[in-house]
Amino acid sequence: MPKAFLLLLSLCLLLTGLQAQKKVTISGTVKDAKNGEVMTGAVIYSISDAQNGASVNAYGFYSLTVHPGKDTILAQYVGYNKKVFILNLTRDTTINFSMGEEIKTMQEVVVKADKGNKNVTSAQMGAETMTTKEIDKIPVFFGEKDIMKTLQLLPGVKSAGEGNAGFYVRGGGADQNLVLLDEAPVYNSGHLLGFFSTFNSDAIKDVTLYKGGMPAEYGGRLASVVDVKMKDGNDQDYSFSGGIGLITSRLTVEGPIKKHKGSFMASGRFAYPGLFAKLSSNSRVNKSILYFYDVNLKANYSLGDHDRVFVSGYIGRDVFSFDNRFALNWGNITATARWNHIFNEKLFSNTSFIFNNYNYKILVGQDSAQATILSGIQDINLKEDFQYYPNSKNKLHFGFNMIYHTFIPGEVTAIGMNKLVSLNQSKTHALENAVYAGNEQTIAPFFKMIYGVRLSVFTALGSQTTYNKYDPETNFPTDSTVYKAAQPIVTYWDLEPRLCMNFIINEHNSIKLSYDRNSQYMHQLSNTTSTNPTDLWVPTSKLVKPEISDQGAIGYFGNFLKGGLQPSVEVYYKYMQNQIDYASGADLILNRYVESQLVYGIGWSYGVETMMKFDIWKIHGWAAYTWSRSQRKFPDIDNAVPYYAKQDRTHEISLVAIYDINAKWSVSAVWVFYTGNAVTWPSGSYQIGNVTVPQYTERNGYRMPDYHRLDIGATVQLKKHKKWDHNLNLSLYNVYGRRNAYAINFQQDPNNPGQNQAVQLTLFRWVPSITYNFKFL
Repeated sequence: MPKAFLLLLSLCLLLTGLQAQKKVTISGTVKDAKNGEVMTGAVIYSISDAQNGASVNAYGFYSLTVHPGKDTILAQYVGYNKKVFILNLTRDTTINFSMGEEIKTMQEVVVKADKGNKNVTSAQMGAETMTTKEIDKIPVFFGEKDIMKTLQLLPGVKSAGEGNAGFYVRGGGADQNLVLLDEAPVYNSGHLLGFFSTFNSDAIKDVTLYKGGMPAEYGGRLASVVDVKMKDGNDQDYSFSGGIGLITSRLTVEGPIKKHKGSFMASGRFAYPGLFAKLSSNSRVNKSILYFYDVNLKANYSLGDHDRVFVSGYIGRDVFSFDNRFALNWGNITATARWNHIFNEKLFSNTSFIFNNYNYKILVGQDSAQATILSGIQDINLKEDFQYYPNSKNKLHFGFNMIYHTFIPGEVTAIGMNKLVSLNQSKTHALENAVYAGNEQTIAPFFKMIYGVRLSVFTALGSQTTYNKYDPETNFPTDSTVYKAAQPIVTYWDLEPRLCMNFIINEHNSIKLSYDRNSQYMHQLSNTTSTNPTDLWVPTSKLVKPEISDQGAIGYFGNFLKGGLQPSVEVYYKYMQNQIDYASGADLILNRYVESQLVYGIGWSYGVETMMKFDIWKIHGWAAYTWSRSQRKFPDIDNAVPYYAKQDRTHEISLVAIYDINAKWSVSAVWVFYTGNAVTWPSGSYQIGNVTVPQYTERNGYRMPDYHRLDIGATVQLKKHKKWDHNLNLSLYNVYGRRNAYAINFQQDPNNPGQNQAVQLTLFRWVPSITYNFKFL
């Protein structure tokens, strides 16, 4: 007993001694010295304890807990100089500073930065962050910088087709990507039928793509999250920048509302491809109208040392009409209001109120015989996010999200014979709620984890009539239920665990593992090979179950030559439940019984993604290769025989290289190759009278031709002035003029009426472009 008592007492004294070793916390914000933009992703750490570090969050806030006394604190950000602060810490301290700006309140030493080894030491995997500065010199389509198309050059990300901004990630569908602009969902991220993205790069600060290991705060999609952040605006001086190109022109204005307290940014882009139609000798073509525009707005203001508010918005629209007989316009509107609050040196919160609306409108006919079709989706969204830094080993993240969805399946207004006829499908409503919590923890110097869980709950609401059963022969409902306004119809929930682990072998090598589960309650219906503005979004219902995915991955990450070479390899497997496809011959547009056209099954995808980033001497870029498979199995398709998803491509290669010749000239090149995606083609034909009818036997049983092209570009810095900077960007898309297939259609052979023939459509061979970019300081 005495020995046990002494042992217990000794343990208590030891614990007391450990608790007596108090620590202090350094916290504050980090900004760019030039323009006041927050330095998201900058790393602050203690030299005496290299494993003790903190990352700057999306709003510039950091919190680092260290031992009291003399210490050396280092701030580091890729592309900037390191800053070393020698401090004597006796209590919690707030230090706000700008990278590159002299801090007069403390001793400071500035040294040149390495490129860091965050890719090795961070527990996060399956993620890539890019800034618009990193893509400035990459050759682009029609001279328009496009951050979404740059993402398609990463391993595991596949383009939706020639020149298209749509994409697929790790075997998932196009609707399984959550695209956020300042936290607001963007339901269609393409302009000009997908040839340009909705994101004007002049207004964008950075974008982060999560292919796996998703943090607990994200949810609602199975394949990926693309988190796009707009610039805050220059809080120190006014500037004007923009560009004039063959297809688009841009203008951005930014400046301080009050120096070092608040700023604004306004950016606009207008595209005029329809001007080329005026050159046509065809009177029907030269009367066509085709253009798009987008506007990004953002403002922020500090209310004090602990509070900062942000307001941002986006509006974009495409307008197309042909021969005054057909018109289509579509677009997004988003608005985000945010409030950052620092409770103390350890607790940070962000409160967001978000609105977004996507719709399209089709006009068919002329004068007294017209029909207008309207469809879309609208969200009202409330988010509360907390970040808590209890000590140097843990960073907690928790909060909730509430979304009220309104779906507009289709409203038709027709004018004919002086009568107004309308056919309106009922609007549907739903609530999508979630609570989440996660932690980023350093278990040991060689072992780090990010783990968390998300609880998602989805409730379909009235008022509406739901159809519970359909006749398999006629596809008409045989049973229905009427629900009153706001009356719950059906509720689903799922618990979604998330986990990333990092085993650090040494400063140059690490092995990472991840697992994440995701649920998706909204579904996009499309029977085309790429995303179209008229694709229909429908909610989960009694018949349409939520999609669920479970994904596991393992990877190797390396860092050599002080970051000059960064190899990585990731292997993943994903299993998907309640996948949705359309029945053969499905009619999806304006079908009030659209659920009768759908079939349900499972899916799986797997692959190997390799990448080598390089930044050696004056050459930087990356080489990526992906081998992957994506399959589906449906009881109602091909007698339950597995088939390849339309986005399945076995091999994909992308090579990106930028060479800075000198301060004036830089050249770049991109080469891409991928094997053809799976398609459904007729395997034969039969005659009905004099008409040849194609016969289809299997879903996605054929392949498009292999695709490859080379793009080159050059940027020349023109003569600089004290208050004026400008350059010229030249590029050539598809240098060797390969006739890549955009689509292959089948039609009756005019020389042999009893047979069909394949006709390949090629859109782009050589596409030269020149863009003049300018900035007034």
